[in-house]
Amino acid sequence: MENKKPFKILSIDGGGIRGVFPAKYLLELEATLAQEFPDRPHIYQHFNLITGTSTGGIIALALALGIPAARIHKLYMENASAIFGAGKRWIGWISQAKHKRAVLEGLLREVFQTGFNGADPRLADVKTNVCIPIYDLMEGRPAILKNKYNAIFVRDYHLPAYMVALATSAAPTFFDPYTAAYEDLNGNTQSFNHKIDGGVFVNNPALMAIVEAQKAFGCSLADLKVLSIGTGHHKFADGCARKRWGLAYWLNKTRIMDLFMQGQSQQVENLISLLHLGIGKQEGENFSYMRITTELDKTCLVELDETDAVKLEKLSEKALQVFEYNNHHVMNKIIR
Repeated sequence: MENKKPFKILSIDGGGIRGVFPAKYLLELEATLAQEFPDRPHIYQHFNLITGTSTGGIIALALALGIPAARIHKLYMENASAIFGAGKRWIGWISQAKHKRAVLEGLLREVFQTGFNGADPRLADVKTNVCIPIYDLMEGRPAILKNKYNAIFVRDYHLPAYMVALATSAAPTFFDPYTAAYEDLNGNTQSFNHKIDGGVFVNNPALMAIVEAQKAFGCSLADLKVLSIGTGHHKFADGCARKRWGLAYWLNKTRIMDLFMQGQSQQVENLISLLHLGIGKQEGENFSYMRITTELDKTCLVELDETDAVKLEKLSEKALQVFEYNNHHVMNKIIR
């Protein structure tokens, strides 16, 4: 009997401007692909499903549209101050989102239009399958936006890709919920109101994508090859004899957002470990899986809306170091 082809998943975490890390890692991976597979030099040509949350959703959509990872890395490195540099002082932040999204929207539309003759591509235009989590405040529930890889998916593929990117990256307190209107492929005007960052419930979307592969594509665990890329993390712990745990503590430097996002990502890693290797890692590999991330220690703490060019350069360098250490394993275990 002919062996079934593996189903390959690329998953990218949320993390604001720390998307520099996966963008740089994927830039280097794409350079390797161009050397080893000159007829298939792009990331999208090596994955059956790409998923990403928040900044990971921006990267996932760009890659699925055929845009090189280098273009997204350049966007982050050159525009962090423009995107996040006009943050409000605390007094303004209490009643309004910290940042305006106009600059980010303009940049994403420009990048996403690459190869589409100045038109805004839609989810229908992706070159491989995508699933992008958002939270829908209109309905009060999570939602996963997808291209039409199943006949029952009749809504999402009409959406302009930049709108999906802005919705999944509308992190509470950082940006207002995303609201827009668009003309669908049938010429009808549709609303797309009050969508926020998918990181509020699935900052690491790798497990979601595994379930999607099983249920929407009919894969078994053994069919899967999963590459999950984080955005860097620092251990969130506070063992001090603290007496004040009020709002000022939790909102200081968006501490509560970091805690929610990192805790969720770490738990997804734990659950995938159970699927991958079993309790106590005693089962052997049930499928191919690699997790790529880095720890951010006190010498290089990068905020979600960091604008310090030196810190971003250090984070980019960390990605290069991790790539050089892991590339051989990723190529052999996931790509080939």
